[in-house]
Amino acid sequence: MNFSELFKLSGLLARFSPDGKCLASCVQYQLVVRDVSTLQILQLYTCLDQIQHIEWSSDSLFILCAMYKRGIVQVWSLEQPAWHCKIDEGSAGLVASCWSPDGRHILNTTEFHLRITVWSLCTKSVSYIKYPKACQQGLVFSRDGRYMAVAERRDCKDFISIFVCTDWHLLRHFDTETQDLCGIEWSPNGCVLAAWDSCLEYKILLYSLDGRLLSTYQAYQWSLGIKSIAWSPSSQFLAVGSYDEKVRILNHVTWKKITEFEHPATIVNTKAIVYKEVEKSPSVETERLSFPPTRALASSLFSTQSKYEISQVPVSLQYVKPVADRANPKMGIGMMAFSPDNCFLATKNDSSPHTVWIWELQRLQLCAVLEQLGAIQAWQWEPRRSRLAVCTGSSRVYLWAPAGCLAVQVPTEADFQITAISWHPSGDSMALLSKDNFCVCYLEREE
Repeated sequence: MNFSELFKLSGLLARFSPDGKCLASCVQYQLVVRDVSTLQILQLYTCLDQIQHIEWSSDSLFILCAMYKRGIVQVWSLEQPAWHCKIDEGSAGLVASCWSPDGRHILNTTEFHLRITVWSLCTKSVSYIKYPKACQQGLVFSRDGRYMAVAERRDCKDFISIFVCTDWHLLRHFDTETQDLCGIEWSPNGCVLAAWDSCLEYKILLYSLDGRLLSTYQAYQWSLGIKSIAWSPSSQFLAVGSYDEKVRILNHVTWKKITEFEHPATIVNTKAIVYKEVEKSPSVETERLSFPPTRALASSLFSTQSKYEISQVPVSLQYVKPVADRANPKMGIGMMAFSPDNCFLATKNDSSPHTVWIWELQRLQLCAVLEQLGAIQAWQWEPRRSRLAVCTGSSRVYLWAPAGCLAVQVPTEADFQITAISWHPSGDSMALLSKDNFCVCYLEREE
């Protein structure tokens, strides 16, 4: 592995372009666009205020910069640096901004979710979508970019509207059988829309493109319900993570449960490999050094190093008992992600914040467990293969693949605490992000 130098960063805002040629990052009110291969600065744009959100257009020709405090969005062109666009929502305010799939329309959600405004960069026309619901995930596009689903709240009832993205006309509008709709998510093939209720009621509803209710799934009643969902890339499985610390896998034919994955505090499964991170301090006798070590050498000589050891079952995990009388208890399945080849599912139980569980989908069983020294901050699968990158707020990045597990120290003198990861679309490199800096990690290509 090779690492670049550290570059300044603010707001964890660093994104690779969809075509993989550029890397955009933010430093306060400046947008820096670099060439991926050389990391040389290609363009430098200055915005009107501190940037809080950036997003590339689907064709990698434009970058959107949102300044929510000012209610302003600025758009910059890579082909024509002199061209720029400013959208000011004025007194309506701004809480969210995103591109449409065609990369020529911008959707802004105003404060208090009064409306969604659709701005066209080509015709300068404006459209409005009323009554969007303030929820966890209320606006989603189908993977092929043809349709947009919006969660709505009218007259104390939940609705979903499906729009055609080419001209924004309403295709379907239907009510949902939810008490308090929490989120919606398209299946990757765009045929099914999943909608789930708030955590107070376990209910997930599956709708077809024309608004027909295909199925309703409810695992139990009178207890905290769904916390997270994830579609498999093939659309054959829907993983539902809940507050009872279980993941239920539904199949796409009958929408019934085919299995459930439990996350106990003690692992007794002999078929799973448990990787435990351990730190060791190098024993270096400074008297034997014929010269005083430089700062860089000293940091590499005396810093604690990390490696994985395979633990024998049974293994007791670090388990944090949730506080029952507090809002948003730290319990349940808070993170889930399928590998791009549909072979594995990674999960995290919030009561075991240091642990990553990896499940094999072909056998529907636990494959590996990663027990980290620090709490899991973020993870991301490599876009093309079953390789998972994990960070824990330390200066190390952790990689899991079916062949094994690896802990890699980022060679830097600065205090570099990695809290987010962004893979390059090719999977050959990734950006490692901390609060104030980022670097690019290059992986050796497998022949």
